[in-house]
This record gives sequence, C-alpha cells and structure tokens, in this order.
Amino acid sequence: MVYALAQSLLLAAEEGAEEDAGIDLLLPAPEELIAGVIAFAVVFFFVWKFAVPAINKILEARQQAIRDNLDAAESAKQEAESLLRDYKDQLANAKEEANRIVDDARQSGEAVKADIVDRAEGEADQIKDRARDEIASERERVSADLERQVADLSLDVAEKVVAGSLDREAQRELVDRYIDELGGVQ
Repeated sequence: MVYALAQSLLLAAEEGAEEDAGIDLLLPAPEELIAGVIAFAVVFFFVWKFAVPAINKILEARQQAIRDNLDAAESAKQEAESLLRDYKDQLANAKEEANRIVDDARQSGEAVKADIVDRAEGEADQIKDRARDEIASERERVSADLERQVADLSLDVAEKVVAGSLDREAQRELVDRYIDELGGVQ
C-alpha cells in the first residue's frame, strides 16, 4: 500500500515534470520520497509496537495512581469527618457530665449546709434547754438556801426579841409561817 502510494506519486511527478518545471522544486526526488516513506513506516511500526504500549502502560499506571490517591483522600476525608463528629459528641458529653457533676456538688453542698444548720440549731436548742434547767435548779437551790438563811436569821432575831418567851417548837412554827408569807409575795 505504501509502495503503491509511492509509485503513484512518482508517476504524478513525472507527468507534472513535463508540464511544469517549477513544481520540481517543491517535490523531493522520487528516490528520496520512497526512502522517506519507508523510513517513516519503519519508525511508525516501532513506535506503534513498542512505544505506544509502554506509554499506554505508563498512562494507565498514572491514572490508577491518581484514582488510588483520590480514593485514599476521600477515605481520609470521611474518617476525619467521622473523628470530628466523635470528638464533638465526646465534647458535648463531657460538658454534660461536667454540668451534672457541678449540679451534684452544688446539691451535696446545699444538703451538707442544711444538715450543719439543722445540727447547729438542735445543739443551740439543747444548750438553751440545759441553761434553763440549770437556771431553774440554781434558782431552787438559791431559794432553798435563802429560806434556810432567812429561817436561821429569823430564829436568831426572834430569840433575841422574845428572849426566851417562846419555846423552840413554837418559834419554828412562827418562822415557817413567816417564810410561807414571804414565798407568796414573790
């Protein structure tokens, strides 16, 4: 086929050479044209046979590497988004947990405070009750001592005043009545 093309070009060149001598300047010599076509066919064959498959193989490997890189990037992106969601969830849970702990501590503090206040009030009431009881018992003791001292003083005074006109038993009754009258005045 290449040979037929070269022959037809040679024939056309020979016919054209007779017609126009200026076209010879543009067209190469037929021997050069045939050698060029054969050289082109040989180079084309080797390029087609060896270079094109190698280039195709390199291009396919490059395409596969690009696809792998894109897939890896997409996978990494999805994993990063998943980790981000997990971290956001963990952060929200941590905030909720911190708020719950603070609320629990606040409630515990309030409960302890209320307990301390209740115990302090109870202890204060007990101290007041003991003080009242002590005051009452001290009053009774002082009152009894006072009655005894008044009775003794009254007897001493009465003995001196009466100087023996009354016996001891009668004096005692007189003092007791006097003390009872004093007790009613209080």
